[in-house]
Amino acid sequence: MNSYIFHIDVNSAFLSWSALKKLEEEPGSVDLRTIPSAVGGDVETRHGIITAKSIPAKQYGVQTGEPVVKALQKCPHLVLVRSDFKTYRKYSHAFIDILLEYTDQVEQVSIDEAYMDTAGLELRFEKKTAGESSDADRLSYPLNLAYHIKNTVFQRLGFTVNVGVSTNRLLAKMASDFTKPDKVHTLFPDEIPQKMWPLPIRELHGCGRATAEKLENIGIRTIGDAAHADLKILQSLLGEKGGSYIFRSANGISRASVTTTREEAKSYSNETTTAFDITEDNFEKEALPIIKHLSEKVAARMQRDEVFAGTIDVSVKTDSFQRRSRQMKLSASTNDAELIYQTAEQLMRQLLLGKNGLFGKGNHIRLIGVGGSGLDRGEYRQVSFMEAISRLNEMRTRADAADKAVIQTRPEVYSGESTAQINQEKHSAGPTAQINQEKHSAGPTAQTKQKNHSAEPAVPDRQMQLQKMEAEIARRFGKDSLYRGAAKGNNKENQGSAMGSSKEK
Repeated sequence: MNSYIFHIDVNSAFLSWSALKKLEEEPGSVDLRTIPSAVGGDVETRHGIITAKSIPAKQYGVQTGEPVVKALQKCPHLVLVRSDFKTYRKYSHAFIDILLEYTDQVEQVSIDEAYMDTAGLELRFEKKTAGESSDADRLSYPLNLAYHIKNTVFQRLGFTVNVGVSTNRLLAKMASDFTKPDKVHTLFPDEIPQKMWPLPIRELHGCGRATAEKLENIGIRTIGDAAHADLKILQSLLGEKGGSYIFRSANGISRASVTTTREEAKSYSNETTTAFDITEDNFEKEALPIIKHLSEKVAARMQRDEVFAGTIDVSVKTDSFQRRSRQMKLSASTNDAELIYQTAEQLMRQLLLGKNGLFGKGNHIRLIGVGGSGLDRGEYRQVSFMEAISRLNEMRTRADAADKAVIQTRPEVYSGESTAQINQEKHSAGPTAQINQEKHSAGPTAQTKQKNHSAEPAVPDRQMQLQKMEAEIARRFGKDSLYRGAAKGNNKENQGSAMGSSKEK
């Protein structure tokens, strides 16, 4: 059996998924994919950077990573939409689920792309598609499988993907980046001279802008130039590892395999090379939106994996290719995008601004990164007093609302009494006293009502949850920290009283 590696990449993922959500919420509205549109930045102020674009927007020269202001100069009628990571995660999960229907040898490498090892699928796939008559199914393996995956994603989920087919990860990734959208491309070893070597060196997977500039400065402008260069020259220019990587990759050599066993992440980070230098003059306007976008991406990945970071860090690369970073340990771990952004902004200001900042030393910035480390899954996460009180008040509000709803729908059972009052009487009087009291004073009708009331499972559960939360807050912050008044004031009053007690202590 032949083993092939597929790289499946969603076309303009964020834009496509935003378009699908809009069509779902507003049937008959314009499909964002058919007009010049983009995701990113602040829709109202029109600041920030472009994170995804439609094919029509690309025709105007709009580029991912460029400032929104610049994109609007190229295309004044560009339609902007906000980022929506909840929607992105939903479609990403559905996308990966389809791939897993074919094989469990799937490695997701980002929210919108994955590798597949198709070993052992040849006979299974031929049986699966026997009798089908589409053009894709009449192709030979593995192209019939690649087209079948591409078409299935579109038919079920409504967005398109590119599929790159080869014998290793590097070439499959390069193939999927060929002409878009909704395409299947191959890049087998014997196709490298024709399909890959003529491409600019910047398009070699793993070759960043700084590396490409160094190579171009010595006359290596295409992937083919690098493939035929002297290895020692590349290593002297890029270092032993860097030079070896460029040489091997340019010749289509890759030993990496598809890995389905996911190692526990020790940190989460995202970084981007800016399309222009960040200076003190444009820091507020251009750098802050980038930091916000990166913070949202880091938060989304941590939320997906249900982890929290106890330390937030930022990093930059200067125009002289020097790395600088700064980090801050939080009082409580988080995966909240806004808190990560606020911390990252504070750190970046400390790193770049002021007399001792990098800008003050004459540096410009070419790369910005945001990350989180010191991970936990919430088991050691210290909940603040205000957060605990907020949670308790929220639970009380929900319980009161649920009680009112039940009382309104079952007045014959509760006879105007609140469920909380009934439960309080049950707990204070004790079960024996309550039964004796009912036998002597209430009569059979009241006993029937009490039986009906006891059959309601939700009320005791809610009361138990509230009691556990109160006990936990009392344990952490002291018994006097809880507002125990009998009056049923609004949540703000209760919270204010609780906070006041804390301050007095």
